[in-house]
Amino acid sequence: MKTILITGIGGLTPRSIAKTIRRNHPDYKLIGIDVNKKAIGFFMKGLLDDYSVCPRCTDIEYFPFIEKLVAEKRIDYAFVQPESEIVEWGDYFEKYGKFPCPVFMGCKLLSESLRDKAIMAELLKDTDFIPKTIKVTQENPRYEDVEKEIGFPCWIRATEGTGGLGSLKLENLSSYKSWLFINNQIPEFTVSEFLTGRHLANEMLYYNNEYVKGAALECVEYVMANIAPSRVTGNTAFARFLDEDRINKFCDDCIKYLCKKLNVQAHGILSFDLKEDRNGNMKVTEVNIRHMAYTGVMAQIGFDLIEDTIRIMEDGNAENVARDQYHHYGKPYIFFRDVDMEPVVLESERMFVEC
Repeated sequence: MKTILITGIGGLTPRSIAKTIRRNHPDYKLIGIDVNKKAIGFFMKGLLDDYSVCPRCTDIEYFPFIEKLVAEKRIDYAFVQPESEIVEWGDYFEKYGKFPCPVFMGCKLLSESLRDKAIMAELLKDTDFIPKTIKVTQENPRYEDVEKEIGFPCWIRATEGTGGLGSLKLENLSSYKSWLFINNQIPEFTVSEFLTGRHLANEMLYYNNEYVKGAALECVEYVMANIAPSRVTGNTAFARFLDEDRINKFCDDCIKYLCKKLNVQAHGILSFDLKEDRNGNMKVTEVNIRHMAYTGVMAQIGFDLIEDTIRIMEDGNAENVARDQYHHYGKPYIFFRDVDMEPVVLESERMFVEC
């Protein structure tokens, strides 16, 4: 029996990870932590064996809390999910040459560079990987650059955060100024050309710079989209699983370019969000340094990076992880979901229509 720590258990993805582990390893002990005492994962029957409210990862008390928890609960390894925590765990490793307990994640430099969309955009500047993008701030909104370099309509979003934080399609300079005023609590944004094509996603596993496996899907509709000004939220309501090798190839090429530029190795789980332009060319909008929200649904239909992550942490290597760089699902699966319900997976869109 193993004891696994899952951080940020109030979030959708950590809860999905916990459910998948519970299904695959019913004898494992699961411990969840979150900064929010009302984190829903604390109160879901059967999800966890133990839980604790923890300090924020930037607080001085955070790692003493983690170290004590690891020792007292005899934690074997951890799934660290919030990106802010991943960066702090990377900093801990740089300071002490080890993690508080075994984890599977990339180095601090790669994590920091991908977490901040402005840094990522600068690294990918003048390549075909991203749309035309500039960074703006409340203090320096660069009105003329937005109008002349990017043009309207364009897309604005916060440089950090997920769930489409601060996102909107801007039609003109007036709407841009109004959006900055409405979101005055967000200090930094990226503004990029507006892309009209499909929203694609790809979840990939790397081990010591080897691209081990990856799988793609299309996000078609979003949960509670009507309440978001951008009509885009962090949760997908309807998605199609895709067997399009070009998506995996494009994402792998992008990671290789970034790692070469940063002189680091790709390692851990990396999750892409992409949009196609009017000609079907893919552009990177975001790279998450963790499992994405669909990870549990993907596990249900045979692409289980949660189990692969467990195998790597238990074995100390990736020898027992199947190489599957261009995963094909075998059937045209789709899934849909809504608030307060488990995702529903169907074997094809035809079944969805016939229901």
